[in-house]
Amino acid sequence: MKRFLTVTLFAALAVSFVVAQTPAPSTRTQAAKASPGQENSADLERVLNDMDKAAASFRTAQADFVWDQFSKVVNDHDLQKGTVYYRRLSKEVQMAADITDPSKKYVLFSGGKVDVYQPDIEQVTEYNAGKNKAEFESFLVLGFGGSGHDLQKSFDVRFSGNENINGVNAAKLELAPKAARVRNMFSQIILWIDPARGISVQQQFLEPSGDYRLAKYSNIKVNEKLSDSVFKLKTTGKTKIVRPQG
Repeated sequence: MKRFLTVTLFAALAVSFVVAQTPAPSTRTQAAKASPGQENSADLERVLNDMDKAAASFRTAQADFVWDQFSKVVNDHDLQKGTVYYRRLSKEVQMAADITDPSKKYVLFSGGKVDVYQPDIEQVTEYNAGKNKAEFESFLVLGFGGSGHDLQKSFDVRFSGNENINGVNAAKLELAPKAARVRNMFSQIILWIDPARGISVQQQFLEPSGDYRLAKYSNIKVNEKLSDSVFKLKTTGKTKIVRPQG
């Protein structure tokens, strides 16, 4: 599982937007001021409720991205740029990423497998999620139509205030994995939610080693029609398919 997610997760989940609605304005009818813990709990509940509402109507999402893989040991940043697409078909979520920089690459998650197509060497590397399909997809929809309260099934979720992200006053959610094997991969996941537009403008996956994956999104479009061709690899007759084992 770890090897599969390590190879494909950043390309696939870079889980990215959180489709939500604008949080309702707070009302204070009591004379006594709520404690910081109570206020944070109320704020978290509003965000999760808004995510639940948006999940019910989520169909598609599209955005330009910058993905940053940071390696602490060598203090190096590996940047990738392109466009990512998501859509829900019945109970399945599909993802396609068109990576344009620094080299051309396509990533497709559909039918329980991830295909990574490298046109420069005419090769598709296929990873089958197998029995881990549901778990992998749960990571995938962290930011694309996933239910807010469903997060609490797999994570301890904390609202940690608001933070300015590129001019957006975003609500910050910190997710701590409950499962030990997930904590071995990611010690914490952070979502920055834009309450005005109902999306996550930034997402970070922190590893125990100090490495991290950071995703930033722009030109976001939600529930607009996407062509079926977006979710098909443009291979040629020369393309070979490789299926790694393990």
